[in-house]
Amino acid sequence: MEYSINQLAKLAGVTTRTLRYYDQIELLRPRRVSNGYRIYGQAEVDLLQQILLFRALDMPLNEIKRIIRSNEYDSTAALQTHLQALQIKQAQMDALIANVEKTIAASKGEMTMNNAEKFEGLKRKLVTENEEAYGPEVRAKYGDAAINASNAKLMGLSPGQYARAQELSAQINAQLKTAFEQGDPAGELAQQVCALHKEWLGYFWQSYSKEAHLGLAQTYVDDPRFTAYYDTIAAGCAQFLRDALAVFCAQ
Repeated sequence: MEYSINQLAKLAGVTTRTLRYYDQIELLRPRRVSNGYRIYGQAEVDLLQQILLFRALDMPLNEIKRIIRSNEYDSTAALQTHLQALQIKQAQMDALIANVEKTIAASKGEMTMNNAEKFEGLKRKLVTENEEAYGPEVRAKYGDAAINASNAKLMGLSPGQYARAQELSAQINAQLKTAFEQGDPAGELAQQVCALHKEWLGYFWQSYSKEAHLGLAQTYVDDPRFTAYYDTIAAGCAQFLRDALAVFCAQ
């Protein structure tokens, strides 16, 4: 079955302006007929569904374009990844809602809540935020099994371990700023930051390797979202941390 731009927009719940923009950036290209009208066939309908699923996971359009244009792109595998991400997100949100409900009940004296239960919702929230921000990319890069294992490890942290991971994150950022101001990626303080960063990863990764650590450091420079995060500490911090970790991992 074929659709005009108006028919497809109504079917998919998007605006014709959105479809025109997707055509303009060569993300979703319809067939043009002699009168200039856009005609969308089944392949374009299926591709639009994929695009909208990626958008539902907050993936930028340029990243979606890169993925679907890849020679290794598999629509069925992409759907399976979508399903897993949504199932994880649903489970995390259900757990977070249950945690808030318990907290309210405990505050009213209707039940007791131990310390481990109090942190359960916070860990779920962190996993959810990570999945929403970086899920599709890191799953494509490292595989579902590795990311699921990392999420499971985070959820299994004791209150003390979770608090230490949070403390390390703050400590890394504070010392990174000072090390950056010193300007020496190979300096003692910069290398201390790298050691703290390795310790911090230990709370999330199933196993550690210098190659993976260095690959993550490169991501901090290549991915504008990571770069923006570290550059809030000081402009250029992402690259400085990458350079410091290159020295650290070479030892």
